[in-house]
Amino acid sequence: MITADRTPFRQALPGGGRLLGLDVGTKTIGTALCDAGWTFASPAPLIRRRKFTQDKADLVALIAAQSVRGLVIGLPLNMDGSDSPRTQSTRAFARNCEDIALPILLWDERWSTIAVERVMIEQDMSRARRAERIDSMAAAHILQAAIDALVAG
Repeated sequence: MITADRTPFRQALPGGGRLLGLDVGTKTIGTALCDAGWTFASPAPLIRRRKFTQDKADLVALIAAQSVRGLVIGLPLNMDGSDSPRTQSTRAFARNCEDIALPILLWDERWSTIAVERVMIEQDMSRARRAERIDSMAAAHILQAAIDALVAG
C-alpha cells in the first residue's frame, strides 16, 4: 500500500512500530529511523545509490536489522504542489518498493533540506561535513514531521 494520506497509513499500523524515513536522491538515499512509539526520529546510515536491485537489498537489510514496520518516503513536490521529474522518480521508487510488503507513506518534503542545512550552518558545521550528513538529516526531518502528524491524528 502506497498512500499520501496519513489515515490509511496509521490504520495499517494500529500498534505503531518502528518506521524508516527515506530521502531518495539520485546519488544517495538518506535514511532515518524512529522509535516504535513514534516519538523521535534520528538519522541512520546513508545508502550510496548503485543499481536499484542493490539499493533495495540494502533497504531490506536495514528493515530486517531494525524491525521496521513502515516506510515514510519524502516526496519532492514543486513549491506550488505540482509534480516534477524528481517527484515522478520518487513515486516510481516507491512503487518498486511495494513488494517489500510494508505500508508506504509519501510525505511532502518541501523545505526539508533547506531547514536542515540552516540548522547545520547555525551549528557551524563545515561544508564537507554538511554534505556528508545532509541527506540522512533531511530524512530525519521528513520522518519527524510525518510521525508528529501521525500522532496528532
